[in-house]
Amino acid sequence: MVEYLLGIKELDDLIGGIREGTNLMLIGPPMCGKDDLLNKIVHTGLKNNEASIIVSTRETGERVLEWFSLNDLDIENANIGIVDCVTKTLGIPTQDLDMIKRAASPVDLTGIGVRMGQYLEEFLVQRESIGLRLCINSLSTILMYSNLQTVFRFLHVYTGRVKAAKAFGIFVVEDETHDPQTVATLKQLFDGMIEIKETDSGYAIRVLGITQKPTKWYDFEIDGTDVNILSTE
Repeated sequence: MVEYLLGIKELDDLIGGIREGTNLMLIGPPMCGKDDLLNKIVHTGLKNNEASIIVSTRETGERVLEWFSLNDLDIENANIGIVDCVTKTLGIPTQDLDMIKRAASPVDLTGIGVRMGQYLEEFLVQRESIGLRLCINSLSTILMYSNLQTVFRFLHVYTGRVKAAKAFGIFVVEDETHDPQTVATLKQLFDGMIEIKETDSGYAIRVLGITQKPTKWYDFEIDGTDVNILSTE
């Protein structure tokens, strides 16, 4: 059985590893460090020789890979695949690469799904990866272009594939961007949440839904691949 680590010691010690087949929503306000936190979680898996698929709706595939390259990851030998939903919307003529496949835009859910499926086949069947993390950053961008019902059906398929593949799914949502009913509808598809909130001194993080009770709130800072826990409530 594969147990997935977040790479944040205090939370990993409390949770004791995340069970294979788990899907989590990563939710927090804008500009709270969700992107870097997601990258840290992916980085942890890649360092453990797991595979990772990232659907990027806000950064080009090259920019995503650059973050990992700048943070001490051997990109040439990493099992990483980026589904880039940005480059084509900018009108930049470019080719697919081994580590980057381009979808037309964040509204192109069929194209996104095809490219995710190609990477799933590559990592799970061809390379027989020991574990896999599937990430969408972010659902909020996709919801700007597609209605909730369409996105829900799309997510239902891929959260199901995460379970079937014994993988770990992480899906980013911008808090304060959607009405409570939208967030409540999306939550039905997830086993739990990594939640970030703003505090007087910065931001705090907790995990809920995958332990008997939510963890405490932890004040934290992010510096590259280091997530520093500062204090607890």
